[in-house]
Amino acid sequence: MKMNQQKFLPMCALVLAMCGAASASAKATGEVFISSEKDNVVTVLDGKTQKQVASIKACKRPRHMQLTPDHQKLYVGCGDDGTAVVIDVASKKVTEKVKLEEGVEIFDLSPDGKMLYFSNEDTASVVGFDLVSKKVTIQIKVGEEPEGVLITPDGKTLYVTSEVASLVHVIDVASGKILKNVEVAKRPRRFALTPDGKELWVSCEMGSAVSVIRTSDHTVVDTIKFQPKGFRADEVTPVGMIMTSDGKTAFVSLGRANHVAVVDVASRAVNNLILVGKRAWGLALTRDNSTLYVANGMSDDVSVVDVAKGRAVKTIKAGRVPHSVVIDD
Repeated sequence: MKMNQQKFLPMCALVLAMCGAASASAKATGEVFISSEKDNVVTVLDGKTQKQVASIKACKRPRHMQLTPDHQKLYVGCGDDGTAVVIDVASKKVTEKVKLEEGVEIFDLSPDGKMLYFSNEDTASVVGFDLVSKKVTIQIKVGEEPEGVLITPDGKTLYVTSEVASLVHVIDVASGKILKNVEVAKRPRRFALTPDGKELWVSCEMGSAVSVIRTSDHTVVDTIKFQPKGFRADEVTPVGMIMTSDGKTAFVSLGRANHVAVVDVASRAVNNLILVGKRAWGLALTRDNSTLYVANGMSDDVSVVDVAKGRAVKTIKAGRVPHSVVIDD
């Protein structure tokens, strides 16, 4: 019996590995999804050619988007009708409309894909919505004009920005209680968590900066200022952020300054400023860290940045007022 187990276990592991490889291959289409606020569509590009392969009629003012953990579905938040639509990635069709609340802003999905947490500007709260029961299960009052939402990979801690109060709220998911309010630079918008989980970066639009929070005690340990030449301080409006998979480099979109800053995470040094389109906003980075997509809200296009070259190599029309970019890889 012991010998049979020894033979069976490696075979089982091999089968599981093959299934996992096949599953990963099925998910990795490489397609690029771009939400357009004014055209109410999600544009889909072929990741290799950057040619449009689909235009999906979504909802009123599609904005933030996120793939489910299995990459089978894409959730799209709808700014003007209080819903999220669900797009089947394989068929590129809307399969469901989930009623949330008027005033929905940014959202995040729980690690198991069963909960959707979104900020509601109208009620100054963060809301937990059960995607299985289709019911609101938690609602927590936060500061005025909440936007950024991020849940940690272990699903235990929820972070929410308050633009008016210039705070980051640290929330214990299990109890629904705010553990700490962290004061950051003016008008915080979005988050980026380092891969090791030790730092939380917060883009601060009106502060022309990124506040760096140490997650062990939720203390601000650094503030990175951006001052590209030729732009006034009020034109430097950081919003989107994303990090390379090794956590060494961060990309920060500078909004009306029309650039993306390339920041060394360890030293906080701004190593490069990449010229892109007007009002650089949403960012997405390919899994191999080679290509960065930048949604330019005021020039109605997306810049394709070659990371190694440190410059934009292509501009793609992507509907009126592109907001967010998601890559299925």
